[in-house]
Amino acid sequence: MDQGKTTLPSTTEANSSQSPAALSPAHLAAAGLLFITFLVGAVGNGLYLWVLGLKMRRTVTTLWFLHLISCNLLFTLLIPFFAVYILLGLHWVFGTAMCKLLNTFVCVGMFSSVFLLTLISLDRYTLIHKPMWSRSHRTLALAGKLVVGVWLVSFGLSAPYLVFRETHVVDRDRITCINNYNISRNWNGTETWVLGHQIHLTMFVIQFLLGFLLPLCTIVGCYTRVGLKMKEKRLAWAGKPFKVMVAAVASFFLGWLPYQLFQSATVYRKELPESVSGTLLVIYIITACFNACFSPIFYLFVGEKFWLVFRTSLLTLVKTGFVDKLSSSAPTLMEDTGVS
Repeated sequence: MDQGKTTLPSTTEANSSQSPAALSPAHLAAAGLLFITFLVGAVGNGLYLWVLGLKMRRTVTTLWFLHLISCNLLFTLLIPFFAVYILLGLHWVFGTAMCKLLNTFVCVGMFSSVFLLTLISLDRYTLIHKPMWSRSHRTLALAGKLVVGVWLVSFGLSAPYLVFRETHVVDRDRITCINNYNISRNWNGTETWVLGHQIHLTMFVIQFLLGFLLPLCTIVGCYTRVGLKMKEKRLAWAGKPFKVMVAAVASFFLGWLPYQLFQSATVYRKELPESVSGTLLVIYIITACFNACFSPIFYLFVGEKFWLVFRTSLLTLVKTGFVDKLSSSAPTLMEDTGVS
């Protein structure tokens, strides 16, 4: 989209004549927290990716989590850019192209994560309720095709941000990276404002339904049915693999809930006070980053006594977490991955 009056000669030139907004202690603390989160997340997700990709036999379950961790790592690598954005008082210094690309990658990671979590839940459901079908149809080839479809659909749903995301000069002293749904060249053009609001509302509804509400309902429904079935058959369902999956789902939705609240606030209010929008922005960035970076560490502690975690090697912990032992009394229902 043409940016009209928001088009900048160059980021360097604009920044040379502009100074960012005054840095508050809250922004400084948030930026420092994000840098720490980046370090922890890069190491944690990197180690998980290494173990899942190179040290474990490739199965359907490990394939799901290999790509789920890849989504987390993608998001983790973007954290320094947003930390600098907050550190400079919400002043964007990376240019329009990076503004578009980074926010597109964030949405790709969000959609891919929630779609993979939904596939994992459906996979658990079919293993319990359709064991014979799973035995003959649950293959790596099918799982691979579904994973490719997840990434393609996620990119398709995120691509509009390549158009609508723009940099915008605020009060001649700060540049923000925000969405502009007004199809006119003028950010404040009243002729196309109604159409722009409708586009914004449509984008939000699609994102909320496909990226949050419908997956949440599907996942809760699947795990509820799985729990009832296992209770009916008196099967053990407190094994670590089941807890890992529940933890992944819970951490994702809790981590992205502030983001959905922020988006809904911007849709139903034409303009939010800068203090409110800035606070919501910082909160959802932090929670989303924490979800992406600390989920792998959280997986290790689920179902294990704290002191045993430190007595077990990382490789053993990860392997234990992804070997299905949900039902030792009925292995035919939950046969799954083997570890090399």
